[in-house]
Amino acid sequence: MQLIRKNMSRVITTCIMGALSIVFLIPLIWMISAAFKYEKDVMRFPIQWIPEKINVAYNFKMVWMGRVPFSHFYLNSFKVAIITTCITLIISSMSAYALTKIKFRGRNMVFLALLSFMIIPDQATLIPRFLLIRWFGLYDTHAAIVLMSMFSIYFTFLLRQFMIGISDEYIEAARIDGAGHLRIFWSIIVPLCKPVLATVAIIKFIWTWNDYQNPLIFLLNKKLYTIPLGMTLFRDDYSNNYAIMMTAAVSAIIPLVIVFIALQKQVINGISLGGVKG
Repeated sequence: MQLIRKNMSRVITTCIMGALSIVFLIPLIWMISAAFKYEKDVMRFPIQWIPEKINVAYNFKMVWMGRVPFSHFYLNSFKVAIITTCITLIISSMSAYALTKIKFRGRNMVFLALLSFMIIPDQATLIPRFLLIRWFGLYDTHAAIVLMSMFSIYFTFLLRQFMIGISDEYIEAARIDGAGHLRIFWSIIVPLCKPVLATVAIIKFIWTWNDYQNPLIFLLNKKLYTIPLGMTLFRDDYSNNYAIMMTAAVSAIIPLVIVFIALQKQVINGISLGGVKG
């Protein structure tokens, strides 16, 4: 009887979660549907989820070959997001390794000081960062965005918490064999941290891809614009054409979906590993 109740509870929970998932997916489905329609059919009520007349070729042509160079924004976003994500993975993982596996005086104080900086909002440091970028001569360059985004206390904390669960016996065995910190980090820590590193990569890539504030502050040249700023140009030029706007939005999220699908296995492994440890 207890087993039946338990199975019923799981079925009910699954149905509720499935219904909520559909509700949350409705805006995305509408956006994809609108990208396939003629402009006059986008706001038709009741909603035509499957368009009777398809105009997707024209919509994508206007997005990728129109007055606004969407493909150029795409390349800029890829450049900034990939470089920023890679540097963040390197810096955050090495910082987490130092704060967990290297014993030095004041290590815990350094970690607490880093955590205290997390309470400072980005808007409070906007002017000092702007002046710093101007002083370095990096204003209106992609290097400014990368420099302002590649340090992350949050990801250092996340990786540190994961590395705490890695047994120090691996480190001691490697030291006995004569391995240094760099060899230990690259050959032992990084392979064991693949699930959490994949999670960090997904989150950081999405955050950087969707970042609107830093490009808005540090970029002037439209040729350097990333996707979020490029979308504002589409809004100005096609404010009354929701079909093209939705097509641009669909184009903007395609890389995010690909990144998640490519790395979801590592993320699921990380969740499973965390459940086993618990």
